[in-house]
Parts: sequence; structure tokens; C-alpha cells
Amino acid sequence: MKNQEIARIFSDMADLLEIKGENPFRIRAYRRAALNIENLSTDVAAASEDDLLKIPGIGRDLAAKILEFCGSGKIQAYEDLRKEVPEGLSLLLSVPGLGPKTAKLLFEQLHVTDLRDLERMAKEHKLVTLPGIKDKTEENIIKGLEMLKRGKERQPLGKVLPVAKEIVDQMQAKAPVNRIEIAGSLRRWKETVKDIDILATSRDPKGVMHAFARLPQVRDILMQGPTKSSVILHTGIQVDLRVVEEESFGAALAYFTGSKSHNIRLREMAVKAGLKINEYGIFREKDEKKLGGEKEEDVYRLLGLPFIPPELREDTGEVEAALSGTLPRLIELSDIKGDLHVHTKRSDGSHDLEELVAEARKRGYRYLAITDHSKGLGIARGLSEEKLLEEKREIAALNKKLKGFQLLAGVEVDIRGDGSMDFDDRILGEMDIVIASIHSGFKQSKEQMTRRLVAAMRNPHVSIIAHPTGRLIGERDPYEVDMQELLNVAAETGTAIEINAYPLRLDLNDAHARAAREMGVRLVISTDTHVTHQFEYMEYGVAIARRGWVEKGDVLNTLDLRSLRKKLRK
Repeated sequence: MKNQEIARIFSDMADLLEIKGENPFRIRAYRRAALNIENLSTDVAAASEDDLLKIPGIGRDLAAKILEFCGSGKIQAYEDLRKEVPEGLSLLLSVPGLGPKTAKLLFEQLHVTDLRDLERMAKEHKLVTLPGIKDKTEENIIKGLEMLKRGKERQPLGKVLPVAKEIVDQMQAKAPVNRIEIAGSLRRWKETVKDIDILATSRDPKGVMHAFARLPQVRDILMQGPTKSSVILHTGIQVDLRVVEEESFGAALAYFTGSKSHNIRLREMAVKAGLKINEYGIFREKDEKKLGGEKEEDVYRLLGLPFIPPELREDTGEVEAALSGTLPRLIELSDIKGDLHVHTKRSDGSHDLEELVAEARKRGYRYLAITDHSKGLGIARGLSEEKLLEEKREIAALNKKLKGFQLLAGVEVDIRGDGSMDFDDRILGEMDIVIASIHSGFKQSKEQMTRRLVAAMRNPHVSIIAHPTGRLIGERDPYEVDMQELLNVAAETGTAIEINAYPLRLDLNDAHARAAREMGVRLVISTDTHVTHQFEYMEYGVAIARRGWVEKGDVLNTLDLRSLRKKLRK
């Protein structure tokens, strides 16, 4: 898929235009287009101009640029822009959190053109000599450089998984494979991954390797053997493909799914039982007799264990739980009855109520909460009190026409810097559901951030705290917050905490979700949808919940509408 490449180019163009001081509306158009293209589930390379024009934020000019890239592999306007901006300045823009204005200042005043120079000068406190740059700015630049280094080693799940799925689909269509599965940390839904592992069976392994090495995504072939090949994609990530015998596929899938520590625990159990486990199967130690391996379940059955889902295989107590019969019955995607965090075109979404309802019903949902932003978030076209109540009336009118489905009138209200809400209690009391979240002041102290969130939870009208650490994986670190205190207050007040399923958020993370569950804190899994295809992100949120040992009963939006309304009133 060319989506990520085009999205990156449009994002770069926005940065370059900002450096040049171009029209802010034009800059915003490129940023919106980049976001919407990156989040598409379909390949823009297969789209016609009419299809492209249906993507929110894509007009004829941007559609023409997309078609140009798909045809020639480049966008001339981008190449021209890059020539107008010095290469060293463009390099500074790659640092997360380092905006175009600061980059331009560093380049022009201190002649910084190299990331090593930037890191050295930040650590030597030489940047604070410039107007507007303080100690905290230097600290954030150092964090951004560290994040950039981490990003070269591991990439976000949400960027890698679609690539892996596309490769599997192409191999099924072009190569002589029988069975093929994603393995490794991707199969365990780790939030960041180092590479892609794929496992297959085939009667013609050489044919599989030939087709794999010639996929259009491949930039370099590291190794091509008869049953294993490794390549580097144009995105920079490594992909390893192995073809194994049919009777060993289950054992190999378990072995290459990992984690390493989980596999060590299984091998220790096998040794005590007189068995040997490897990627080829399960064998009796004394005579090397093969006892199983075609199915993954064989590995666990022969060790006297129930099947342990891949998301739990981290050696964090799952083996002990399996032995004692206390493995959780993990939540499934099919358990979700509705999405409780959705935006319309009234704020920064792209669709009206009817379009959102139609898409939600396709997914079998029974309800949807409309939660447009409050007035304080100007960049997201937040609603005034009057506009919010107008939207509530529109929702009520539409609900009268709907059968077997209902909309909840809600709001995503901003938590101000002092902990007060962006709307007063009179307005919040009018809503079916109130989500509170932080969108500004990320650099406040841990104590200040915690106080803001606690104040929101103690407001009797707040139902849910959304994306509670504010992180964007690979782009923005979480702000500092006392998570233990947050969960304590959530348990006390009955406030639910969101697992935001947007792939670059996944916030709460799996560890915090598990802690919340253990404390009896109710969770909500929501997509924060702004474009209808983002409803697909629910699977990411459910996967993070599963990694956190979360069961159906721990999540509010697995309830039917009547039970949900009852919980929200409490």
C-alpha cells in the first residue's frame, strides 16, 4: 500500500510550507489529508480520481498529486519544495516535537544541520541562548531525539500490522502456499515491533521464496534460501518468511510467536515431563518419538495446559494461571455492542449522524455515542453550548426514526489547566454521556496533571476519562501522571477509563489496563472515530485489552443499551 508513503509526503509538505510561512489553511489541508490517507484501510493506488475525491479532505489538487505519485513514484511539487528548503533544515523536522518554527530558528541562528550537533548543543544548554527556547524546550528536544532513535529500532503496531496483512494477502494470491500466518510480536499485538515474522506451509517452498522476494514492497533481499528468506521493505522494516512442514506448523507457530520468556517456561515444563519442544514438534525425550506439532494446541495439551492465547504469552503469570485453571476468558471483538467515542463533522470529524449510524450498523453495533469536542478546543472546531444542545436535539429527532439502534448524546469535554471543565455542570448534566480529556498543557508537572484528571473524575457528570496519558506512539511520549492515584480515584468514583483504540494511542496501555481490571475499575474500548473507516480500529483496542487480561464483564460497551444507560447514570 502506498498510503503511508503519500501520507508522509503530505505531512512533510505541510512542514515545509510552514517553514516558508505559507497560507495556514493550505498547511492544515495537507496535514488533514495526510492523517486521513494514513488511516485508510484501502490502497489509494487502486483508487480512481472519483474514489479519491470521496476521502475527507481530498480535493482535486490533492487527488491529482496522489495519482501522480501512484503513476511516477514522486510528486513534483514536493521535489520542488524540498529544493527551496535547505536539507539540514528538513532533517531537523524529523525530530518528534520539534516544530517548523523552532527548527528554522535553530538552523538560521545556530546553524544546526546535524542531529548529533543538535543533541550535543541541547545537552550543553546552548539552545537556551535563543529567544523562546527554555530549559524545558531543550529537555523536550533531547526526548524527541531519543524517541527518533527508538523509532528506528521499533515501529508502532498500527503502522506495521497493515503491511504484514497486505503481504500475507499477496502471498495467498501469488504464491503456492497452503497455510500462512503472521507470527512474532505482531501476533501477540505488542504496541511496537522490531520486524515481521511470517510462517507458511507449501509443497513448493522454492516457489514461495521466489514470489516473496519479488513482492513490490521489497527494497532489498538480505537472504533467499530454499525455506527461509529475509527482506527489507521500502518502509525500512525487515520481514522474515519461513516455510515449514505441515506436521510441524503448530509447533513452529507457537515457537516463532514467542515471547522468548514464555517459550523458556514451556521448555522447562517439558524437561520435567520428559519431553522436548522445538519448532519441529513435541517429542518424547527417551526415544525421540514425535507426539504432536501439527496444531498449536498440541504444545499446550501435551504439557497439561489449556491453550494460552497469544496476547498473554509474556511470562507475566499466564502459565501459573493456566496451571491453576484461572486463565481469564478474554474479551472478543464480537462482544463490543457499540462505540462510545465518535466525532461528527460538527467538530473535527468528517461525517454526519446518518453516515455514522449506517457504518456502525454494518458492524452489528446497537448504539453509538456522539462525543464532539467542547468549545475550548478551537483547533478541532469545538462546539459552543448552543451548538452542543442543537446537536442533542438533532440526535433525539433521529433516534425517533431508528429501530434497534440508538445514539447517545455526548461530549468530549476538555479538562482545563486548573482542572475545571470546559462546560459548566448545567450543560454537562444535559448529556447522556460525558467524556473528559486533556488536549493541552502536556508539560505540566506530574502533580498538576494528576490533579486535573482527578478533578474531572470527581465531577459527578463525567462518565469516562479518555486517552488518559496523552501519548502518541513514536511521536509524543505520555505526559507524567500518577496512574496509581488515577485508578484509585476511578475505583472510588465509578469513573470508567478508556482504552483508546486509535493505533498510535493505545491508551491505556496493556499494563495499566490489567492494573485497572485488578482494581475493579470499569473500562471502555473506543475508537475516537473521525472518519468511518476508523471504526476498524476497534480490533486494536480489544487486542490491548486482551493483553491486559481483560474480560467481557470489565468493559462497559459490551453491555446492552439499557444496562449501559443504568451504569452511566450511576
